[in-house]
Amino acid sequence: MRIGTGFDVHPFAEGRPLILGGVTIPHDRGLAGHSDADALLHAVMDAMLGALALGDIGLHFPDTDPSLRGVDSRALAQRVWSMVRAHGYRVGNLDVMVLAQVPRLRPYIDEMRRVLADLFECSTSQISIKATTTERLGFIGREEGVAVQAVVLLLEDHDVASQEATR
Repeated sequence: MRIGTGFDVHPFAEGRPLILGGVTIPHDRGLAGHSDADALLHAVMDAMLGALALGDIGLHFPDTDPSLRGVDSRALAQRVWSMVRAHGYRVGNLDVMVLAQVPRLRPYIDEMRRVLADLFECSTSQISIKATTTERLGFIGREEGVAVQAVVLLLEDHDVASQEATR
């Protein structure tokens, strides 16, 4: 088994959609970033890459690459997932904490879990997403942005490992 952690933070920006966990959430501002700025998927990808000692998303998807401007983070997550599978692993469980004063995320969490389960070929019972505020403290409390922490447990997938060994 391999365990990885990920963290991402993005400030709010006018004129952009708010996308977290592959879900567009109604809000007056989105998150600033080179891609779609999906901080939740970015933290999860970093956790998966870290679990396998493959660096981070900045290494694989640099913000200096013009082809990645505005890219849907689900497409990047699929590429990371391909790397995880190529190394012979599957998701044991994924635990995500979103820190956001606004908007309230509870109505969207089940949909986010479904998106992640589909992306990472697992059950929603293996995906936990929680949201909390910072009680109006710091940049999150001042409604300036969002932060996300993720922890993933990757388990060796013996079916994939044996297929790779026979190639």
